[in-house]
Amino acid sequence: MENRSHALAAGLFVILLTLAVISVAVWFGGETVKRDRYLLVSEVPVTGLNPQAAVRYRGVSVGKVEDIRLDPKNASIILVRVAVDRDIPLTKNTYAQLGYQGLTGLAFIQLNDDGNSTQRLESSHDQQARIPMRPSALDNITNSGQHFLSNANELADRLNALLDDKNQSRISNILSNVEGASGHLDSIASQIQPGLKALPKLAEEASVTLKRTGQLMTDLNLIVTKMNQQGGIIDSLSDTAEELSETLPKIRDASHGISRSARSADRVLLQLEEQPRSLLFGRVPTQPGPGENGFVTPQDLTK
Repeated sequence: MENRSHALAAGLFVILLTLAVISVAVWFGGETVKRDRYLLVSEVPVTGLNPQAAVRYRGVSVGKVEDIRLDPKNASIILVRVAVDRDIPLTKNTYAQLGYQGLTGLAFIQLNDDGNSTQRLESSHDQQARIPMRPSALDNITNSGQHFLSNANELADRLNALLDDKNQSRISNILSNVEGASGHLDSIASQIQPGLKALPKLAEEASVTLKRTGQLMTDLNLIVTKMNQQGGIIDSLSDTAEELSETLPKIRDASHGISRSARSADRVLLQLEEQPRSLLFGRVPTQPGPGENGFVTPQDLTK
């Protein structure tokens, strides 16, 4: 009986010790910090990212990656579930990028914030908030390098097409024409050189002419000013015009009188030419006509 009691006590001790070890292991292996779950939405590959990878907020470790899967509704989108310490102030402007640890190729999640919003990003177990993932600096460099290589290949193809045998012959002809044109330009420049030397003298003469022209314009302005002054030439011409306008009717009347006198003188001269004796004896009366007293017919004169 005593051996059985010792065996029972030893068995109970082993069972209790096993339970204690399991409890300690669970205690130390369990999470001691409360964390919220978020879904990172990525449209770019997440090469090098594995579950249990670190999650950092501005370089500080704040959580880990729990799961990586494709979106069931859109296979081109990758969903990464992360657990982040609850006291981290994630806002609606928070975004994620991939970071790489040295040259190992292992990736981690880097969380950043634009700083344009202070509204906290709320997330729950049933409704996990989504955070967009942006291309990392390495992705941007890779994309830029690929774009640069494609442009370089396109440029090389165009250069090959430009420098074919036919175009090389054309380029040689163009160079020959340019060389000939440069020779003509040299001869033209030598011909123009004398004219260029004469330009300073012409410019000097033109300057003198302009100065004289300016002086002439000044004198003309003075003359015009004097003419427009009260009592000047313009006023004298106006007075003369008024006097002429008053004298013209008198001259017209005088010319009419002279005309009448000339006609009277013509009649007198005509009468003297026909009857000179009228100057001494007066004008001879005209012979009476038929029906008038003293009229004598030709028959009576012959009797």
